[in-house]
Amino acid sequence: MTTDVTIIGAGLGGLTLARVLHLHRIPVTVYEAEPSPAARAQGGLLDIHDYNGQLALETAGLTDEFRAVVLEGRQAMRVLRTDGSVLFEQSDDGTGTRPEVQRGELRRVLLDSLPPGTVRWGRKVTRARALGGGRHEVAFADGTRVDTHLLVGADGAWSRVRPLLTAAVPAYTGRSVVETYLYDAATRHPATAKAVGGGSMIVPTRGREIFAHRERDDTLHAYVGLTHSQDWFAAVDFTDPAAAAARIAAEFSGWAPELTALITATDTAPALRLLHALPAGTRWDRVPGVTLLGDAAHLAAPNGEGANLAMLDGAELGRALAARPGDTQAALAAYEQAMFERARESDQILGLDPGDLTAEDLAAAFARESARHEQP
Repeated sequence: MTTDVTIIGAGLGGLTLARVLHLHRIPVTVYEAEPSPAARAQGGLLDIHDYNGQLALETAGLTDEFRAVVLEGRQAMRVLRTDGSVLFEQSDDGTGTRPEVQRGELRRVLLDSLPPGTVRWGRKVTRARALGGGRHEVAFADGTRVDTHLLVGADGAWSRVRPLLTAAVPAYTGRSVVETYLYDAATRHPATAKAVGGGSMIVPTRGREIFAHRERDDTLHAYVGLTHSQDWFAAVDFTDPAAAAARIAAEFSGWAPELTALITATDTAPALRLLHALPAGTRWDRVPGVTLLGDAAHLAAPNGEGANLAMLDGAELGRALAARPGDTQAALAAYEQAMFERARESDQILGLDPGDLTAEDLAAAFARESARHEQP
């Protein structure tokens, strides 16, 4: 089978691209390894920024649908010291530029905007290869294959499409996070719920941090960050949730109990997320008929920009293709040049290394950012 545009990956970036192409009546098919939209949880809250993510949704014609799933009040932010005292606090008065949504709900908005059958579920890519003349073949684990005139890798950190363009591979950043959840927090863990506040809370120190945010239904979702080797984490028995939680909590000895409760009182098994990144400045020479977006193109350590950049990549690639009918090569060249620059600018959000922050560093950075937005 031969298709016009083939997108590998039904994440936010790939779906945004598919939506923009659909608006311009450009045929597109998305292939996704997951068996269904409900196959797994889609992660926690995302703050969607007015300078990238919201622009992408506007291009996709989905601003109203996005606004309908925004969680009001969740833009509140707190920076705490390890003793639980508040160093910086910003309330959500409804005028902020980074409204929060559940990742899964935003993905559903995008999926619902596409014609039935656009996404083919349960199609795990095993190989992609060039056929010549800008065409590519994608092979799937179920034995099927597809030929395409334009192949877009929106397939994340371990992209199967990336090797067609570059030999760059993600490397471990030296940091990892452990995810936990506390349910019915206001009732069962009132001190912790108070510490987190109405939106997000960060307690950063050099080498370790706790970040938590309040999701729907009074759920607290925490990311516990540690700077350790992969071998150190391999020695933690994550098959024993209680032992794993105790081992991780031991790294936060002396921290206020309402903060460490985000680890010790978790209602779910602690989930390890090793953090990887592509080499800074990864780029490639133009290859006919194939490109990348999102983490497949510019995987970085978490900095609040990943999902936003992926959606903007998708929107801008769709616009470039629609603006240059019959000249795909020129469209890809223009898209990639702008995408490389966006990725470069996002490498150092707030000008700080997220693995080397103190609470004072972060509070000062947030204060500067707030002052900048308040200027007339």
